[in-house]
Amino acid sequence: MATVMGALLAAGLMQAQVNVEQIVAQKIQPILPKGGGGGVAVAVQMNGKTQFFNYGMADNAQKRPVTPDSIFNLGSVGKVFATTLLAQAVKQGELSLDDPVAKYVTELQRGGDIRRITLGQLASHSSGLPRVPQQYETWHKGRYTWPDFVRFLNSWKASPNHEPGQQYLYSNTAMVLLRVALERRFNTRFAALMHQRLTGPLGMTSTALPLPRDLLGRAVQGYNPSGRPAGRPGMEGGTFEWPGSGQIYSSSRDMAIFLAANFGELSGHAPIQNAMAFAHQGVFTVNQRLTIGLAWQIVSAGNFTIIDKNGGLNNTSTYIGFAPQRKLGVVILVNRGKQHATGIGRQIIHALAQDQSQPSSEGEPNPDNE
Repeated sequence: MATVMGALLAAGLMQAQVNVEQIVAQKIQPILPKGGGGGVAVAVQMNGKTQFFNYGMADNAQKRPVTPDSIFNLGSVGKVFATTLLAQAVKQGELSLDDPVAKYVTELQRGGDIRRITLGQLASHSSGLPRVPQQYETWHKGRYTWPDFVRFLNSWKASPNHEPGQQYLYSNTAMVLLRVALERRFNTRFAALMHQRLTGPLGMTSTALPLPRDLLGRAVQGYNPSGRPAGRPGMEGGTFEWPGSGQIYSSSRDMAIFLAANFGELSGHAPIQNAMAFAHQGVFTVNQRLTIGLAWQIVSAGNFTIIDKNGGLNNTSTYIGFAPQRKLGVVILVNRGKQHATGIGRQIIHALAQDQSQPSSEGEPNPDNE
């Protein structure tokens, strides 16, 4: 009898795994490369188990396929590392969300409206700061050095549509400034701080800023939306030009660990997981269906909630999201730009939730932060 029961359980588990693979394969089809370069790495966390699904090429020229250990540029998904560190520091009494950023970045104490902005506003996209400084300083050419950035911040003026704490304005500017504030509070470079307090303890050995030489061999080649190579593997780009201001790189295997930690399912990491839970809490309400936590988007439709974060550059499209009630989540990493990973990720979460034969709702908003 025991043998029969064991066989039935094994068959049920195998069928569940087949269902997950079928759902992922079906939903991922629209972003699989149909010409040119690119591939997709997917990690699914469900019922305490992680499954990996890989499609396409990490580097077409080298004929190197995507694997769970291929390392991708996370784009704006990397923002949740800074806000998790912020949440950890708040939970440990080392700073407060209500602290003015100028308390730590003392160059800003001689500024104007920048002195009114708090750490919590930076982390919840409610600071009023623009997405990038060039939206305010249209005359500025090239990237921003640290002196350029300080000058911009001290000259920035709030307006009715850019008032600290009063509106949702997605801001890379704010998140980069948050990194600097954390560096100053702990007198440690952001990359080292992230390793010491987060990725190191969690065993995320393929997550770094910038990508060190020993990991470069696993970095994917990025491709633009039309499938042409864009940049070098492991390259950092963007608006800002000083150490610690670039993009974070990681693999789907590492991001699956990060996802499991956000579920609270890693034994021996209670302080980090408590900080993550704090980061999931709503800070700024955008509308009835969208609330912003500490960088996380809390998307509600009926009785079903997804907490997620997306990212994208010209050569990468990324997503991490989960349904906390179901302990169900997904990571999607694409080495090709503008591939709508957000919508696909949410579709996979809904389909897997429905496959569990429990009710869920469709039609949640899709804020375009990529």
